[in-house]
Amino acid sequence: MSPRILSLLFATLAGLALVPGCKPKPKEQKQTFREKKQVAEREVSARNLFQPEVFGNPPSEDNPWISNAVVVDLDQDGLEDLIGCEGQKNTVFWVRQTEPGVFEEITLTDEMLAPAHVDANDIDDDGDLDILVACMGQIFPNNDLIGSVVILENDGQQNYTPHTVLDHVARVTDVRAADFDGDGLKDLAVAQFGYYEGEVRWMKNRGNWQFDSEILLSLPGAINVCIADMNGDRTLDIVTIISQQYEEVYLFPNNGNGTFGQKVLWGSTNQDYGSSNIRLADLNRDGRQDILYTNGDGFDYAEPGSRPWHGVQWLENKGEGFFQFHRIGDFKGAYSPVAADFDLDGDLDVVAVSGFNEWADPKSVSVMLFRNDGQMNFTPEVIANTPTHLIVADVIHIPGEAQPSLITGAFLAYPPFDHKSRLTVWRPTGE
Repeated sequence: MSPRILSLLFATLAGLALVPGCKPKPKEQKQTFREKKQVAEREVSARNLFQPEVFGNPPSEDNPWISNAVVVDLDQDGLEDLIGCEGQKNTVFWVRQTEPGVFEEITLTDEMLAPAHVDANDIDDDGDLDILVACMGQIFPNNDLIGSVVILENDGQQNYTPHTVLDHVARVTDVRAADFDGDGLKDLAVAQFGYYEGEVRWMKNRGNWQFDSEILLSLPGAINVCIADMNGDRTLDIVTIISQQYEEVYLFPNNGNGTFGQKVLWGSTNQDYGSSNIRLADLNRDGRQDILYTNGDGFDYAEPGSRPWHGVQWLENKGEGFFQFHRIGDFKGAYSPVAADFDLDGDLDVVAVSGFNEWADPKSVSVMLFRNDGQMNFTPEVIANTPTHLIVADVIHIPGEAQPSLITGAFLAYPPFDHKSRLTVWRPTGE
């Protein structure tokens, strides 16, 4: 947020970018009238793929600020659930799948300070899933040290005890867990957007809810921290995106002994790119984790909205720490890319949602499918124009349904508020 409404609603980046050893992205060719007509026809057909339904509690009179939602089987009963957070009401909630396709929402706590991200992991190694909460302290831009990391300890019965393991730091936007140094304890990776100053850090687990911190990067605008073996050396690395001023994707290769290197994987010269999310997925199914990446933030402008360069891309993992940039497609206000085989043809498609768009225009798109032809060529197909103001998306599998369902969350940051939602599940129609 550079001033923007969420550090989950991110900042500026774009234009001409280079990946090590790669040429600049070629200029995009204009579509002919016939091609535009063909795309429009495909867009109409994609609207029949999903049927939207209210998920969890319906929206209240207040405008929802769903800042994050993650699909996870929290109670480990074999049915996928959803955990999420609401930045305005300071809540962390659980939407439990009680039986296939039936859900109920439970508020786990309403005492988090502007939660921006949640994740689940067994931090204390007792066999159940604890919840990691990244708290900004305040959603609106603020340079004070008001961020914190809270771990909700699960007693095995989904009763939670909070442990604040980091506080009085620049506003925190993401926290994930992994054993980085091989000592058998789950450590933490933390993104801090801050405002004028921010950080990326890892926190070594000393046991008994005690952690030591080491700063990996001191730049404002960190949005996500993602964890995987990105270079094939069998250690878990950290990937992050900096969305303010510098607008770069960073890899922190793990040396395996509690130290990390640093490498810029991708950067842009357009300081108005509007980076919004990264997510890891083996998009081309070659056994290496790629980086899905959206740029669609639009809150820096006098009138919030989209920009023509907004869209979806992926950084292809070529091995040994090298990545190649590919544009998937244009999409105004793009947020939260997810990969799944939505059409059951054997390859991974991509869906993204739109948070910042010209919502007074009924033609503005809120959910877009990028259909993969199996050769990593993607065709944009409109799923829906409403509900609007969507910044959260994830994929959920419901027993008995071959196709995955999509879950979206709304953050109503600016008017109009004509097509309000909170959480929506998009069930496959089978068409």
